[in-house]
Amino acid sequence: MWPFRSVAEAAAWQQNAGPSGHQPWHLDAGATAQFFTQHYLGFTGVDKIVKVSQQGEQAWVSVGFDNPNGVAAVAAVLHLVRMGGGDTAPWEVVGSEDTTLAISTPPYATAVHPPVTVGGTVTGVDESLRIRILRLDREQPVGESGPIAAGGNGSPWSTAVSIDAACPATLTIVVATGGHVAEVERFAVTGVHCS
Repeated sequence: MWPFRSVAEAAAWQQNAGPSGHQPWHLDAGATAQFFTQHYLGFTGVDKIVKVSQQGEQAWVSVGFDNPNGVAAVAAVLHLVRMGGGDTAPWEVVGSEDTTLAISTPPYATAVHPPVTVGGTVTGVDESLRIRILRLDREQPVGESGPIAAGGNGSPWSTAVSIDAACPATLTIVVATGGHVAEVERFAVTGVHCS
């Protein structure tokens, strides 16, 4: 899903740039998750790596922010995998491990067609969900929806999102909520293919 469009692109980085060259943060799961959150998603207020858990070629990175009491709050747990082989294989964000804000429709890695129905569940009070659909080679979202008022315990939410000339491509779907103590307090992501 991010930062590489293909295994071949990751292999080219590994061969040509590598650990001492261009963008060495590709080798650090936490740094990759932080770059994804702040630069690709644009969530600049989500500025802390709260926890990194690695098991072999997979990592789970909790990204968050300090709440008004100075305590780290987790906004999302991002799932990363190493793309390629060896110790210099770069990290790739492939999704998020969701608990109180989740995307279940469309399922991860499925094919979608415009308009894209996006849905899931949320737990919280007075939530305001904003959905964006991103494409790696575009600076602006290819689709947006919201705000959607939501709340409750595991309450379903759903919306149809029009996408602007985005296909064919791999797309990132992100849903975010916030406004209580920070602009973005929680978010979830998934990757899909548009043909």
